[in-house]
Amino acid sequence: MDRDRLAQALLDSFLEELEGHVVSLNRDLLALEQAPARAKELIPGLLRTLHSVKGASRAASAAMVENACHRMEEVLEPLIHGRTPTPDLFELCFATVDALDDAGRRLAARQELAGSPLEALLPQLEQAAHGLSAQTPAPVPAPTPKPPPPEAEPELPVLAQVSGETLPVRVSGQKLDALLGRSGELRVAMLRLEGHAESLEALRDDVAGLRETVRGTTSETTLRRVELELARVARVLAQDRRALFQSSTGLDDEVRRSRMLPFEEGCTGLERAARDVAHGLGRRVRMEVQGGGLDLDRSLLQSLREPLLHLVRNAVAHGLEAPEERVRHGKPEEGRVVLSARLRGSRVQVAVEDDGRGLDLEALRERARARGLEAPEDDAEAARLVFLPGLSTAAKVTAVSGRGVGLDVVRAQVEALRGSVEVAFKAGQGTRFTLDVPLTLSTLRVLLVSVGGQTLALASEGVDRLLRLSPSDVREVEGRMSWVTPDALVPLASLASVLDLPAGPPKARPSAVVLSAGTAQAALVVDEVIAEQEVLVRSLGSRVKRARHVAAAAVMPDGRMALLLSPASLVRAAGGRPSTHFFPTPKEQAARRRVVLADDSPTTRMLEQSILEGAGYDVVACADGAEAWERLQAGGADAMVMDVEMPRMDGFQVTEAVRASPRFGRVPVVLVTSREKPEDKARGLQAGASAYIVKSAFDPTSLLETLRRLL
Repeated sequence: MDRDRLAQALLDSFLEELEGHVVSLNRDLLALEQAPARAKELIPGLLRTLHSVKGASRAASAAMVENACHRMEEVLEPLIHGRTPTPDLFELCFATVDALDDAGRRLAARQELAGSPLEALLPQLEQAAHGLSAQTPAPVPAPTPKPPPPEAEPELPVLAQVSGETLPVRVSGQKLDALLGRSGELRVAMLRLEGHAESLEALRDDVAGLRETVRGTTSETTLRRVELELARVARVLAQDRRALFQSSTGLDDEVRRSRMLPFEEGCTGLERAARDVAHGLGRRVRMEVQGGGLDLDRSLLQSLREPLLHLVRNAVAHGLEAPEERVRHGKPEEGRVVLSARLRGSRVQVAVEDDGRGLDLEALRERARARGLEAPEDDAEAARLVFLPGLSTAAKVTAVSGRGVGLDVVRAQVEALRGSVEVAFKAGQGTRFTLDVPLTLSTLRVLLVSVGGQTLALASEGVDRLLRLSPSDVREVEGRMSWVTPDALVPLASLASVLDLPAGPPKARPSAVVLSAGTAQAALVVDEVIAEQEVLVRSLGSRVKRARHVAAAAVMPDGRMALLLSPASLVRAAGGRPSTHFFPTPKEQAARRRVVLADDSPTTRMLEQSILEGAGYDVVACADGAEAWERLQAGGADAMVMDVEMPRMDGFQVTEAVRASPRFGRVPVVLVTSREKPEDKARGLQAGASAYIVKSAFDPTSLLETLRRLL
């Protein structure tokens, strides 16, 4: 290796090492400041860290860093022998650590250290080292715990086995991100292959059925050979599909495990941020981390660091009282801020809680009225005013409060993660902010819906239920539509209206999706509910900063893209929509063709009903064949769509009854069933079915085209 490449390699190694040492120095200095009596226990660790940085900086030819570490060693060493640390000494040490961090960023950017904060601190360090009175140093901006830029993304430790010994190997976070992306694409390809295998099975069944119709002709032998070859290819494909599934699932699990980091690592730097805000306001604070050993995805931790920084600073600046005020209220002088994390199924809840004064609801209401906004009487609703942009209850503007910027940013950033944030408090006892976010950001189970001619995705975890609305389910209250439940009125709106998309025609029983975001709910009417699928989640990219109501892009198994919508944003937007005409007028209703639908599976029944109503049919949904036959006799129908295997009367029996009826004998009957054997198809056709569709090859287009042809 030539001299220049060696120098660069040494510098890169030093900068990587420096990042971890800055974390250690901050941690140990905070512990020393909170417990000076532990100096003999803590100072040796600080000196060892400084010695390591000094040696590494010498190898990397960073002379100024080496000099600063040497001077800081001289400043701290007397504390072992009983010298009492002063507030000014701590400020100097913290400023030096910040300056070292700043020096690392400058060196990484190929900048000189001349004129840097580190150079400005050297005279003060030298004075303090020689026992002179050091002036309080000018503050160096503490490093904000933001996700590092891609080119400087931290590496993650991965264990490697070498000669029987486990050694840590550092792998770039970017490389793990790329590997996870490839793993997700492999999973989507596997799902696509599964769809092709089902199509091949359906094709084989069609050939078998065709062979039955030409039995005894010269074509039968040819079709038999085709059928056998299709069966062989289907078996091979099924074997390959199972092997691919096992491999892709195993790879996906291993990549995810390699990306996991403890929650406490995501909190690195927050304790220092809380300390700096408290010192600037003359307060004392102790930060605790609960659930720190919980392993979370690195990307999720990085995305949460900025919201957590805002909430920690907000807790100290707005929540905690001054020491004398806390004493008056029977509290310890030192305030307490707790960060906690816990799993809830496929989601993780991260909370930031303080033991301060709680929220001042009257001040929030007053500021809201001053801006011409509604001030809710309900305390829970009033508490959510803290998330409005530009709204602050601070008496004056400081470096950390008073501008109304912070909590609205937290909400926006959490919602960008497909999450929500809630606030709760007890007056005089404290405030708790809870962030609810998905455990993984790369793959997701979604509900696909059709609105305004577009296919859109909603995270399944945010969908409470699916509805078939009737006029009796809907109420208009103060000019806004609501879905009536036994316990509450849920805001109701058209998703097309919320997204400014063209609205479909009114339906007799429109489909609606009930979404939840925290404790809030809304029901949104859609044109059609298509299916539920696992998708690959992709960012919209840097060019699309804030697309309204859109969180990301969803890559479906067939390779098509759909916009992934933000439930929290939609729930808020649905609450303020004006009344909408959801149902057709009697004149419009009279022109619709009536279809009796029967299937004993509620999910299949709802999906097929949504498809038919989306195409303009008036659908009468039934849970079994006997009910379908009764509804047909009571109100007639233009067509019937039925499953075969149903209680009381199966599809074959209903078809035979229809064909034997003088009144309804000419009504088209379409059987949609999972029974795909040739003898089942033959029996359905013998019973008088107009068409026979196998569910494994079910396609909404084929059902609608079949009905269009029959009618």
